[in-house]
Amino acid sequence: MRKLFYGGVHPDARKELAPPDSVHAVAPPALAVVPLRQHIGQACRPLVKPGDAVRKGQRVGDGEGLCVPVHAPVSGIVREIAEYPHATLGRCEAIVIENDGRETPADTEPHGDPSSLTPSELEERIRLAGVAGMGGATFSTAVKLASAAGAVDTLIVNACECEPYITADDALLCTQPELVVRGAQMLSASVGAKRTVIAIEDNKVRAAEAVRAVLPSGMELKILPTRYPQGAEKQLIQAVTGREAAAGKLPRDVGCAVFNAATCAASVRAAFDGEPLIERIVTVSGEGVKHPGNYLVRIGTPIADVLAAAGGLADDGVRVLAGGPMMGFAVDDFGAPVTKGVNAVTCLPRKTAAQLDGTVCFRCGRCVAACPMHLRPLYFFRGERCGDAAMLEHDHVCDCIECGCCAYACPGHLPLVRAIRAGKQLVKECAVP
Repeated sequence: MRKLFYGGVHPDARKELAPPDSVHAVAPPALAVVPLRQHIGQACRPLVKPGDAVRKGQRVGDGEGLCVPVHAPVSGIVREIAEYPHATLGRCEAIVIENDGRETPADTEPHGDPSSLTPSELEERIRLAGVAGMGGATFSTAVKLASAAGAVDTLIVNACECEPYITADDALLCTQPELVVRGAQMLSASVGAKRTVIAIEDNKVRAAEAVRAVLPSGMELKILPTRYPQGAEKQLIQAVTGREAAAGKLPRDVGCAVFNAATCAASVRAAFDGEPLIERIVTVSGEGVKHPGNYLVRIGTPIADVLAAAGGLADDGVRVLAGGPMMGFAVDDFGAPVTKGVNAVTCLPRKTAAQLDGTVCFRCGRCVAACPMHLRPLYFFRGERCGDAAMLEHDHVCDCIECGCCAYACPGHLPLVRAIRAGKQLVKECAVP
């Protein structure tokens, strides 16, 4: 197989379980749980209080600095502001809204064509709409645009969606390709890119055909050979442009900006219609759920409601992940809501998802060969077990993208990703203020 970046693996995709040709709507939740932290950076502060009436799409949380606003996904009454389960953070302060069933919209001004806006004005529209990276990174889209403006020559739309089971972006491209294309055009013009590329892996034939049918002149569709983690930012840049961003460098340092396909679509809705990010496509898949598929879900919908819409779990012996099997987080409390960065709920038989704790490293080197970041995961495992923050920092644990290639390749079934996440936290805690 032709390799366009170092390392990587080729796991069984299992994408046929959730076909991308249709998207099913999930009913708005009776209780919407809106976490005040759904992005990288500072958590929002609440703009409402218990007892307040809110409208659908109303901004209910915001803050200063690197902060992305959150909005009410339903109209109703704020019941409380308290800590609730969070799919990736454990627990987080959230605004709980009791749905009144009326879907009363917030007052918004028509936005119209944003082509007359300055880049900073467009960035502010996108920020106020609460758009953050929807591929899982959840970095502020407005901040990324501002940092890329005038510094990049290539904008890449990440439509690879390389993780097994997940077909949410595939479904978006099959059903609404024009939104992604318009978003790519708009964002590319904003940052001043000379080249715009939509990158798709070659296992998404229908999505490629749908995009090709609406692709304007001057924009490229690049079909890449399927390999995980091709959707990781630095690996995608290397596959598309041949440029390699060294450790500690950002995409803009090699003249590139990368935006997820769903982020492009959300940016268009924000810029043209003033529509805030209050819903997204979520893949519910795996052998442990009765009706796998793609579902349009309001942000703040408890995962329990999403699973119920998909027919429920097949049996009690199922492990549920927020995200996919390679990078996802185990969900122990189904009261945790869908957030902007949750693109999938993956349900696996526990025997499939289980890792064998207590095994030993064979020093075979397969994790090193599989690591797309040229790192040595076996030393991360050792350093975390020993509590050696200096060793972890020396071996650049914070450069790890947590793609899971090392754990997939490990014949000893070591819980490498779990150890790496714990190791990063150890380094953070031991850092000198």
